[in-house]
Amino acid sequence: MTSPLVKKIKNDNLNSKALNMKRIYIKDLKSHIGSEVTIAGWVDIRRDHGKLIFIDLRDASGKVQMVALPNHKEGHALANTVRPEWVIQVTGNVNKRPEKLVNKGEPNGEIEIEILSIVVLNEAETPPIDVRGDGKEIGEESRLKYRYLDLRRPRMQKNVRNRHKVIKLVRDIMDKDGFIEIETPLLTKSTPEGSRDYVVPSRLEKGKFYALPQSPQQYKQLLMSAGMEKYFQFARCMRDEDTRGDRQPEFTQMDLEMSFVTEEDIMAINEKTLIEVVKTIYPEKKIQQIPFPRITYKEAMSKYGNDKPDIRTDKNDPNLLAFCWVVDFPFFEKEDSGKWTFTHNPFSGAKPEYLKNLMEMKDIGSIIAAQYDIVLNGYEIGGGSIRNHNAEALVKVFEIMGYERERIEKNFGHMLRAFKTGTPPHGGIAWGLDRFMMLLENEPNIREVIPFAKTGEGKDLMMESPSDISKEQLIELGIKITQ
Repeated sequence: MTSPLVKKIKNDNLNSKALNMKRIYIKDLKSHIGSEVTIAGWVDIRRDHGKLIFIDLRDASGKVQMVALPNHKEGHALANTVRPEWVIQVTGNVNKRPEKLVNKGEPNGEIEIEILSIVVLNEAETPPIDVRGDGKEIGEESRLKYRYLDLRRPRMQKNVRNRHKVIKLVRDIMDKDGFIEIETPLLTKSTPEGSRDYVVPSRLEKGKFYALPQSPQQYKQLLMSAGMEKYFQFARCMRDEDTRGDRQPEFTQMDLEMSFVTEEDIMAINEKTLIEVVKTIYPEKKIQQIPFPRITYKEAMSKYGNDKPDIRTDKNDPNLLAFCWVVDFPFFEKEDSGKWTFTHNPFSGAKPEYLKNLMEMKDIGSIIAAQYDIVLNGYEIGGGSIRNHNAEALVKVFEIMGYERERIEKNFGHMLRAFKTGTPPHGGIAWGLDRFMMLLENEPNIREVIPFAKTGEGKDLMMESPSDISKEQLIELGIKITQ
């Protein structure tokens, strides 16, 4: 129930009046010592010491301790009513704390706000989860259900804000290097790319479906055909596959493609960018070896037993980053059925010395792809290749996999036609941004660095999706649900 004091404030229209006052961010308070300021945010903690009432207030920039004294009667009275997570605006004096009361462990530990007046902007019910700690003691289902609360905690705020810093820095680097950011469609065509597609029914063409992109792979190659030469994008990708700690149904790639390049060109610009991200945003971290070591697929499997080796010299050091490139992957591998399939994606090119084998469809298991992965601390954080830009070479890839010409034309005719119009040699890479951020932030899984993450079963507990749709929607789409 709304308190009488809050009702009075609302009736007096003080809320709207207060919001017109100039607000100072908490991080900037130290430059206003001795001045009267107005700040706004959430009540973090309230401590009643009788005549003195202490309130810790936080906003997006930080936290500060405030004190309500009895001689400021209205402010003291309201300070007595507010509770954690209420949204308030405070006008007060920025005072320097006595030396013996300075809290050296806090960014604003040397100052305190003497409350002159308070305006309650919104009350809050008792939160279903505590947002003050790091949240690791709280069940993940509760944290995901109340994600808007979970994101208020300092650890999650840091993760999201650092994610922004990484994205912005990469954008600046790409722009400086002559890349242009181009958005590609989210409604596209279902084609075999390795994972299951999420499909979207068409209302106008009943019985036909769009697919959500597993990656922008085909579009970015078509952009090379279009003469863009240097493309990048922070792309949303959707794959209907079983999730785990470093996977989600939807995720973000830093996607990049370049024309007239070699493997060396692409690896060089990515290595430079990764190093700059670490040195600029995470200076406390140490990169184990620069330039990044290169390991062949064969060597990785022989020495480490997998193709994403953790080469850290000290696995107990959380600030040690051991990047490496894994190169020279086999192009094809056998499925359980005995058929050939691609190891990475069907659009990779063969290394020049293996192109003859590809075109003649012989010694298939020995063909090496112009494929390279970037690995960090035992996780693949990115992968790319020099692509096929020749239509017949792409056809041969699908023929090796057992596709008939009719199916190749149906699924990939647009790519073949584009390649026949003068597509330049090109290649690229895609980072898994969420996985990269997980490692930079020393988090146990990617859900900790995705603002609105889904569960391991692919559910959005906050929005309660996936969910049923109405009968009317089903009829409109021409869809019948069978049990």
